Amino acid sequence: MSVIDDLLAHNRHYVAQHGHRDLPTAPRLHLAVLTCMDSRLDLFGALGLELGDAHLIRNAGGLASEDSIRSLLLSQRLLGTLSVMVIHHTRCGLENFDEDELQNELASAFGERPPFRLGAYHDVDLDVAETVAALKASHFVDHTEIRGFVFDVDDGDLREVLGT
Repeated sequence: MSVIDDLLAHNRHYVAQHGHRDLPTAPRLHLAVLTCMDSRLDLFGALGLELGDAHLIRNAGGLASEDSIRSLLLSQRLLGTLSVMVIHHTRCGLENFDEDELQNELASAFGERPPFRLGAYHDVDLDVAETVAALKASHFVDHTEIRGFVFDVDDGDLREVLGT
């Protein structure tokens, strides 16, 4: 069996245990979280979230990409979210690699550079601040409350980046 087959078997057990739930589409806490796709981030556990509480928008690095902004726009306009948390984390795979070097390797491998930024950075606090600033600069994102944080993957601590 493959990993996916194992997960499907788990899902059948999950359905049998949980049955039907009638959760509303709009998040209960009116919260959207832009964060990294890293598998070490258990935001439900770390923040005490339950199903239906918040929208989690994930990509490599938790970047304020075009698609993240699209997701936040829809979350806010159609589903009533009011607050946005940006959560980056320690020991991220995007930290401390050379963007241009990898872009050049990709150009050699694929015959062209990707048309998007990969998201390399060297200072997690600065990266959080830049992401928050990019969201606040977008006229597609309501910036009533946008705050930035760093999640420590080793101990689970969530630290606010001041000035965001």
